[in-house]
Amino acid sequence: MTQATSTRTQSHPAAALDRLSFKEKVGFGIGDMGFNFFWATWAAYLMIFYTDVFGLSAAAVGTMMLLTRIVDAFTDPVMGAIADRTKSRWGKFRPYLLFGAIPMIGAAVLTFTIPDLSEGGKLIWAYGTYSLMMLMYTILSIPYSALSGVITSNGQERTTLISFRFIAAFAGTTIVNWLTLDLVRWLGQGNEALGWQLTMGLYGVIAACLFATVFFTTRERVVPMAQAEPVPYTQDIKDLIDNKPWLILFSLALIIMVTIALRAATGAYYFTYFVERPDLIGAFLGTQSIALAIGAALTPVMTLFMSKKRLMVVLMSIVGVLSISFFFIPPHMIWLMFVVNIVICLALGPKSPLAFAMYADTADYTEWRTGRRATAMTFAAATFSQKLGGALAAAIIGWTLGYLGYVANEAQSDASLTGIVVLLTVVPGLVALLAALVVSFYKLDEETMQGIQMDLAERKASREAKLEIDPARP
Repeated sequence: MTQATSTRTQSHPAAALDRLSFKEKVGFGIGDMGFNFFWATWAAYLMIFYTDVFGLSAAAVGTMMLLTRIVDAFTDPVMGAIADRTKSRWGKFRPYLLFGAIPMIGAAVLTFTIPDLSEGGKLIWAYGTYSLMMLMYTILSIPYSALSGVITSNGQERTTLISFRFIAAFAGTTIVNWLTLDLVRWLGQGNEALGWQLTMGLYGVIAACLFATVFFTTRERVVPMAQAEPVPYTQDIKDLIDNKPWLILFSLALIIMVTIALRAATGAYYFTYFVERPDLIGAFLGTQSIALAIGAALTPVMTLFMSKKRLMVVLMSIVGVLSISFFFIPPHMIWLMFVVNIVICLALGPKSPLAFAMYADTADYTEWRTGRRATAMTFAAATFSQKLGGALAAAIIGWTLGYLGYVANEAQSDASLTGIVVLLTVVPGLVALLAALVVSFYKLDEETMQGIQMDLAERKASREAKLEIDPARP
């Protein structure tokens, strides 16, 4: 079979609607386990690493994490444009997963390296290595996210595929949350700085193997309709801005990521200083990740009985109410903390598969409206909103703790303790309720998307029929 024939077969509209094999779903999904060996470590431990091990002030760390996202405002959409325009024998998106892993490992290890510098020098090092790490993450994660939009155009299969992704993601998060601090101690043998370096190196090697698995087990089937003229990068941006459902999802992802990041990053502070049981951090974050994974796994079942939009509204409302209720749990009622946190995370788990399935729908919607498809750009801007949400959460934590007089590795004042509790409970709760309100404006329901998918399939079939009659015809 020639290369041209192979491409035509893979891009046939009917093939894009076929059911996916279990092997391909698992192969794609475990890639996000690899990403979470990095992301979950940053979310749960990077803030406290910078303040309690690296030696930076909380306010300086919060500002750094927010300012470096300005760089991502450019790198994420640029990477999306590059990936959308990539042409290779392996497709647009898969090659990045094979060749981008080694630089990612190096950047992560450097970020968790403590140089022998002054406080100002350390801050400059943190800015540089953190920015480099996020750039390498962008080069890998944007194509991976976009891949879910071109493996299949079948709506229910997409939801299932992305559920596999986030089950694996939360499994990776569970491993990170439960084992990281122990690994740092075991590998460092009393040298905490060395322990962090070796731990990130180990996580990186495992992640690289998982990224390679994605490359070898997946196929890109959804191919955009042929266009006579190359589409400029600025047109991709304009198409997104004109896509109202995507704008709603962009805002939603940012808001929800603030909720998730606040709860993840303040958990270590909460158990260290408020509960005074730092030995429970791994168990608390670990059970949290397991609950998130179970929630993600149940997503395809729930979408059989409730639309994605309505399900998101209900679940985020539950997260909001329970998070605010968490504020009133006294420090000695540890069992209740675990129970309420597990229920919150069961409700929060479906958020990611739902949102990313909806992002794929907005890429189809853009193609249906304009005849142009920019899958990677759609997911790139979505990824940026998540990064920005995480950075806002870090900034909120850093600025709040700095304002309330947080001092690392010492007993905290009443104001600082109250701030830590509020950051874990009330603030994420209010943000979750805001997310429920925002998603209520989303308009691409299942019936609308079914009509769009059928129309796109008919257009592509008609185009291929014309090409078979007259291959030179545009």
